[in-house]
Amino acid sequence: MDTRIEAAGQTGRRAPAPDMDRVEVVAPNLKRRLSGVTSTIIQLVPLQAEMLGIATLGPGLPDSLPRMRWWQVFALLKRPASGRKRIWHARRNTEMVAGLVLKTLFRAPLKLVFTSAAQRDHRPFTKWLIRRMDAVIATSARSGGFLDVPHTVIMHGVDLEEFHPPRSGGDAFSASALPGKYAVGCFGRVRHQKGTDLFVDSMIELLPHYPDWTAVIAGRVTAEQKAFGDELESRVAKAGLSDRVVFLGEVPDIKPWYRRVSLYVAPSRNEGFGLTPLEAMASQTAVVASDAGAYAEMIVPGVTGSVVAAGDGDALTEAIRPYLADPALAEAHGVNALAHVTEHFPLQREAAAIRTIYDQVWAQG
Repeated sequence: MDTRIEAAGQTGRRAPAPDMDRVEVVAPNLKRRLSGVTSTIIQLVPLQAEMLGIATLGPGLPDSLPRMRWWQVFALLKRPASGRKRIWHARRNTEMVAGLVLKTLFRAPLKLVFTSAAQRDHRPFTKWLIRRMDAVIATSARSGGFLDVPHTVIMHGVDLEEFHPPRSGGDAFSASALPGKYAVGCFGRVRHQKGTDLFVDSMIELLPHYPDWTAVIAGRVTAEQKAFGDELESRVAKAGLSDRVVFLGEVPDIKPWYRRVSLYVAPSRNEGFGLTPLEAMASQTAVVASDAGAYAEMIVPGVTGSVVAAGDGDALTEAIRPYLADPALAEAHGVNALAHVTEHFPLQREAAAIRTIYDQVWAQG
């Protein structure tokens, strides 16, 4: 996901400043560091812009999005041409604070909406902020369980045009020039939280028994995680599997790799939401995942993949084993996964559900 966000953030021609008389929703992104929230805004806003007047505000976003300039913040002190109060859709504490400051101190005519992905008990200050929102969205039933206020669950969707089944020879694993007939992948930042070590240990256990398979690990290793990454590569080398557990590092485009692997593994110890299983399933790839984030709410066990307890390396290994033993099972579950995501997780469905929340907020007056 990191490479996809960065690619989206690369600048092209900068869109002109939006006409604030037409902007009825502001999607702030008050954090420079790229994150899952940034990715959500990048994906959703173009779809939302087809339904209503919306603009982003803040750094770290691609120039192609409708972006308010900082001097246009003053325009929030009056209503748009529609006469309705603007919606300020926050996804972080800082953005809730900014919305409250604008609304209470500067008397900006705003309605405040907050989306929560956190799967932990919120701190008192965060709870105080959430209680002052006009509407609250949870990205999963699990995250909603940590909210003390009425809320609506709207799970993230996936762009089915960007993530799709194999369409050409370049989408076949053979195009990678790596050894073996089949591949199992694990993508994302290489770090303890993401469970990359659990995946490596499973591969060291399993691959000697399944010579047709190769493991592919793709994702950034930050300076802070270099020792962790080096240690994983050392483990693989000691097991004599350096040619079959391949560390690609950060790749320019991860999407073809979802199509090349027959099985995707998401072994995170904890997540906020976690989009990679949806991206894999949209690519017609079966998924084995931990129950971190919203993974368990995406996968139909025995139909599209398998779910195991987060942090349980032995359970992860045993969940992966049947797919390596029977590639036809991976293929069948991949087909089921695509059908499941197409029905339940298209990005358009998420955008439409959020629009419904906006309409409910506006109906309150």
